[in-house]
Amino acid sequence: MRIVLVGPPGAGKGTQAAFLAKNLQIPHISTGDLFRANISQGTELGKQAKAFMDAGNLVPDEVTIGMAKDRMAQADAEGGFLLDGFPRNVSQAVALDESLKAEGQQLDGVLDLEVPEDEVVKRIAGRRTCRKDSSHVFHVTYSPPEQDGVCDVCGGELYQRGDDTEETVRRRLEVYHSETEPIIDHYKAQGLVVTISALGKVEEVTKRAMEALKKSSAEG
Repeated sequence: MRIVLVGPPGAGKGTQAAFLAKNLQIPHISTGDLFRANISQGTELGKQAKAFMDAGNLVPDEVTIGMAKDRMAQADAEGGFLLDGFPRNVSQAVALDESLKAEGQQLDGVLDLEVPEDEVVKRIAGRRTCRKDSSHVFHVTYSPPEQDGVCDVCGGELYQRGDDTEETVRRRLEVYHSETEPIIDHYKAQGLVVTISALGKVEEVTKRAMEALKKSSAEG
């Protein structure tokens, strides 16, 4: 299966992508991983991306598209893939369509994770990260530490990251609505979009997603 995963920040795309890719036995291809791999390997596209990032600029679409095309051409993606964070806008979606068409391929589905905006804000703004080890993350509502402001694992101070504040989250949502959400309409016109609620336990959302994708694939 060739799948695109979309949804607002805080929808749990990364978590769901990992579970879905494992269940479907296809590689999970995320924009972040693409950038890190190309930069660490010193590829030509990686050098270009790093130059833009070091200058504080957004990486142009053509560089991101080039990385994605290279990754989708690798052997482990022959039987399908799950794209997470790409395409980010309609021009990238059109480029993906054209690239797949040139290879005689097409997407099997676009999974849209739906979460109410207030829930997104609650999920992200409630995060607290350990200063000693950023992999230790708690949540004031869903997974609070035993002692307020103190990491259960190492005793480090818990703090709210700058990109986790409510103001920043709402700005990120505005960018999502203006740049990324239009790709849903783009794919709806192709009959590819399956929308599910991303509320509930992780395993419940995964089960919901798997059922929706299988139903969509059978109908397609």
